[in-house]
Amino acid sequence: MSIVKKYFFLFFLSTIISVETMGQAAQSPFSTFGIGEKFGNALIHNQGMAGVGIGTPQYWYLNNQNPALLVYNSLTVFEAGILFESKKINADTLSEKTQGGNMNYIATAFPIKPGKWNTSLGLMPYTNVDFRFQYEDDIEGTSTKAVITEVGSGGLSQLYWSNGLKLNKQFAVGLKAAYIFSSVKNEYSNFVNDATLPAIYQVKVSEQVYVRDFMFTAGASYKLDSIWGGKYNFSAGAIYTFGTNLNTRRTVKFSRDDLLDNVIDSLTLEQNNGSLYIPQEIGFGLSLNKNYRWTFGVDFVYQDWSTFESINEEDEEGLAESWAIMAGAEYTADPYALDNFFKRITYRAGVSVEKYPFLVNNKQVKDFGINFGFSVPAGRSTLDMAFRVGKRGDKAENILEETYYKVYFGITLNDQWFIKRKFD
Repeated sequence: MSIVKKYFFLFFLSTIISVETMGQAAQSPFSTFGIGEKFGNALIHNQGMAGVGIGTPQYWYLNNQNPALLVYNSLTVFEAGILFESKKINADTLSEKTQGGNMNYIATAFPIKPGKWNTSLGLMPYTNVDFRFQYEDDIEGTSTKAVITEVGSGGLSQLYWSNGLKLNKQFAVGLKAAYIFSSVKNEYSNFVNDATLPAIYQVKVSEQVYVRDFMFTAGASYKLDSIWGGKYNFSAGAIYTFGTNLNTRRTVKFSRDDLLDNVIDSLTLEQNNGSLYIPQEIGFGLSLNKNYRWTFGVDFVYQDWSTFESINEEDEEGLAESWAIMAGAEYTADPYALDNFFKRITYRAGVSVEKYPFLVNNKQVKDFGINFGFSVPAGRSTLDMAFRVGKRGDKAENILEETYYKVYFGITLNDQWFIKRKFD
């Protein structure tokens, strides 16, 4: 089997596996809002720098945040990553720990015309919904109570195709087309909690929203080499994701289930078509590096989720403007020291401050995180790891808060394809 066939076999095999495993992250009450929590487009080497990447060219890694920066990959790149996360959710009198993992992404990029035009294909989550609440409520006119359970699951995924085109030595542009698909499911069930009348079934209403449509992101970059004595390189980048109406189908079902969630009988109450409006997003990034030994970058991203519209109007509640500021750096002692393995290890660190679009207790949820990571070389390829610890929400303002940590692990494979032979 040729190396080209091997890579594509690996890519499509991973795609099939990923469709089954995405969306199994740790539960979070914040995923009740809208279409859930956004994953973002940062790959593991970006996560080590707190997600910085919009204005940061990479020669050995794929850039999935700004399609214009794909032009700096002279080799064929294949990347895959997995994520494990653990969260502790705290309220005034209650606390709960939850954890989970999932296939984070798979992606490949290769030059169509080296140095001029590069293309990329990938699959990764777009949003995640995973929550479960259970509480008791009085049944009007009686002394008994009903046990009510609310469960959310699923999330949206994106299968994308990106292209970067170099206009001249300094400027490049790019376009990403993402096919957004999959579904979000919300279930509301209850049963009577009465010792004298044991419950044998529960009443459940299920709502499932299916999404199938395209979203587009444009990117641009500017790079200035050999400045300040010829040792430094400066880069700036920008992205714009167009506001998009995604085609949706909504199905609402009523059912009678036993206490093990097996359906006894069911009835479709409603089935209709509509759309989800995803608001436009803008982002900017700057970076400075010295002879590819160290890089420092800063990104800013803004999106106004108060303009979000859903086929279910209840999903539009509790959303506001969101933004994030990220700053990170990476350092390699000597990327060219072929005889010294440790000098070629790349170390990364970064911090981020983010204001989520979620309004809890009429206050917006804030997040602060610290990231670090490294890449271990293996020939032209690397083993990549990143870590993040942080806190989201505040008990004083939002009633509850999450403290969390995330562990990212992945691989980056580089190889040469489509090289024109000079000799037989």
